[in-house]
Amino acid sequence: MGEKEMPFVKNPSIRNFCIIAHVDHGKTTLSDRLLESTQTIEKRKMQEQLLDSMDLEREKGITIKSHPVTMHYTYQGHPYLFNLIDTPGHVDFSYEVSRSLAACEGAILLVDASQGIEAQTVANALLAMKSNLILIPVLNKIDLPSSNVEKVQKQLEDVLAIPSNETLNVSGKTGDGVPELLEAVVQRIPPPHGNPNAPLQALIFDATYDTYKGLICYVRIFNGTLKNGQAILMMRKGTAAQAKEVGIFTPHMQPTKQLSVGEVGYVLTNLKTLTEIQIGDTLTLAQNPAVEPLPGYKEIKPMVFSGLYPVDTADYERLKNGLLKLQLNDASLTFQAESSTALGFGFRCGFLGLLHMEIIQERLRREYDLDVITTYPSVVYHVHLTDGTMMTIDNPLRLPEPSSIRSIEEPTIRASIHISNTSIGCILELLREKRGLCEETETIDDQRILLKCMLPLNEILLDFNDRLKSLTKGYGSMDYEFSDYVPSDLVKMDLLVNGEPVDAFSSIVHRSKAVSQGRLLCERLKKLLPRQMFKVPIQASVCGKIIARETLSAYRKDVTAKCYGGDITRKRKLLEKQKEGKKRMKQIGSVSIPQEIFVHILKSTADESS
Repeated sequence: MGEKEMPFVKNPSIRNFCIIAHVDHGKTTLSDRLLESTQTIEKRKMQEQLLDSMDLEREKGITIKSHPVTMHYTYQGHPYLFNLIDTPGHVDFSYEVSRSLAACEGAILLVDASQGIEAQTVANALLAMKSNLILIPVLNKIDLPSSNVEKVQKQLEDVLAIPSNETLNVSGKTGDGVPELLEAVVQRIPPPHGNPNAPLQALIFDATYDTYKGLICYVRIFNGTLKNGQAILMMRKGTAAQAKEVGIFTPHMQPTKQLSVGEVGYVLTNLKTLTEIQIGDTLTLAQNPAVEPLPGYKEIKPMVFSGLYPVDTADYERLKNGLLKLQLNDASLTFQAESSTALGFGFRCGFLGLLHMEIIQERLRREYDLDVITTYPSVVYHVHLTDGTMMTIDNPLRLPEPSSIRSIEEPTIRASIHISNTSIGCILELLREKRGLCEETETIDDQRILLKCMLPLNEILLDFNDRLKSLTKGYGSMDYEFSDYVPSDLVKMDLLVNGEPVDAFSSIVHRSKAVSQGRLLCERLKKLLPRQMFKVPIQASVCGKIIARETLSAYRKDVTAKCYGGDITRKRKLLEKQKEGKKRMKQIGSVSIPQEIFVHILKSTADESS
């Protein structure tokens, strides 16, 4: 950000930094030790994963949201103010990381000394370098018997060109090396720059909604000063509001009189409407506004789309409000209203990945008491029509008739896959199965290699990451970014139950995989659907042609039970009468699909394909 180079310094004692790393390399555990060492949290109130405030984060052992906290630290008799932001490590939450980096001058690059650098280690490090942040490389988990400090230092030198003498060795579990890390933060990370007398420019890097307090903005002050009670203005949105309260995170919200240059904190506003604020907007004073807003963030584009529908149709408005509140707290979530014949009214939502989708669904259930049904995930396709126009399709139901389509382009990704050299054969086979192409291999050390691949995005939606972990015994990792749209032989596959298409199960698949996927879906649906009083055909079709079929057998009452002995014609007469009745029933009968099946079918398909 250009404002960081301004010649005025508010307080040379402030340090703003974040912790970036691959998932499960110990970011949150190290944050706990930093909070302990700076005595930000009393020992009796300390608990593991303190900054992971959601139950969901604790259960899954991952960080989903960035968490700011202010710490007081004394070095050589001089007091310092540390603003730390703990960030997620999973690729689906990389947008959270980029927003945190914009509020900092430095970053602790954490690497597991027993596992070495992984896909997200490299991705996050390059992201920090691109933002001109000072990196402090730290090797974590040195207390483990399997840790190999020298080997990982060499990896950092070879892959990221970080000299081995710059790395620090710590243990987030025992606290070893943490005092040296705190000293390095003071010595290596520069203080924030800005003009305290200039018009206020505060970056809104996150926000949340409280039912009683209203909208709460998480801000980093780049220029000026913000005090309680001042009239404020959102520069991009043009929304006027009042700063009812300002304060810092310790890690809970603690009110202060003002926030000035370089400080990270929160602003409690009097806004109640969720659409009045935008993450990445610049907050300024209404009386003396800034001339121009801060650069903000690059708009994020969703990678995966899926329909979310309330189990109870009366919960439609509650679902809409829940999504609005989550979107305020998670700017990478997008949604728009849609309707389905099978499921009623709902929303077409865009996510950064399948884990992101799962987290949003779980947060809706826990935080807003909403049970939702998720349709089959899809990506955005470019459909070129015979009249020369192009459509963007994120829902299979919107795909035009095959006769009007000239070609379809699908999105591809450029993936970096870190694996051990013993599993390269299995992974290349997986890539071939997923229509991927390995463009380059790079040796990291004598045990690990890096594969650079091109893959269709829709091929990694369901089970790719799980199979990658399984084939590499948990040591494989992947990071990816969007590449380009390429022409592909894609078709729409419909699923018919008793001759009626079920739009929730429609999907766009590659023609070569249509038959196998159609059979798989039919088999899974046959196992999950409850039996009826008549036979039910379950079919998969492409362009009106049936490519797979299963038959759900009917319940059969033993109508001959009352016949003891006697002529066989009596039994035959009863069976023929039953057969005619079932035939009439099939003509007028309809199959009711239980709503929980829409949830199970996706998980079952992923499990079966793996």
